[in-house]
Amino acid sequence: MSVGTHPTFENSPSETVLTSPPDGSAVDRATEAARRVVDALLRTDRGNANLDRVAEELHSIAGHLEEHAPAVAERLIDMWNGEGVTRHDPVTGPENALAPPVVLEGLSDGSVRGTVTLTIPYQGPPGHVHGGVSALLLDHVLGVANAWGGKAGMTAQLSTRYHRPTPLFEPLTLTGKLLSVDGRKITTVGDIRTADGQVCVSVEGLFVDKTVPRPR
Repeated sequence: MSVGTHPTFENSPSETVLTSPPDGSAVDRATEAARRVVDALLRTDRGNANLDRVAEELHSIAGHLEEHAPAVAERLIDMWNGEGVTRHDPVTGPENALAPPVVLEGLSDGSVRGTVTLTIPYQGPPGHVHGGVSALLLDHVLGVANAWGGKAGMTAQLSTRYHRPTPLFEPLTLTGKLLSVDGRKITTVGDIRTADGQVCVSVEGLFVDKTVPRPR
């Protein structure tokens, strides 16, 4: 999205929602069902006698969806058509089964904030979030924070510090804030905290004021 069409803390009220929350559409409901399937497959008894039937039914569903899928190039154009918030990214996208999804809001101090509870599909160490997932979440949060601060850029460097294991099955708060701008260089910081305020992961990102052209 272009900054010119994106709300910023200078022109929008505090607690403005900056991502696209689920809207109850058929595709959003189907995507939520897919998230349930992924979670349930990881939790179900390995000796579940119905897994062969489950596999057959899932392949049938996938085949049906693939029959109605346009060419990738055409789908990419459709995904990026128009301006505003996208719905397909792997962090906040309600149409992406990989996304939790996170809902982010912009605050009056220029920061962005969201809350998420991650479950077994995002596990790394026993009972805790995979470090790569934490970095993915924060990279996206920082990008949204840049837009809320009136800038946009591509990630050049993400310095990540893991303070303590990040728990699954507990509410986590994600925050990000644009710290400074030096020419085309944008510095942004953020972190993941537990409900009682303990910092699990903190990052400092260096972004370059540059965008990738949308498919046409």
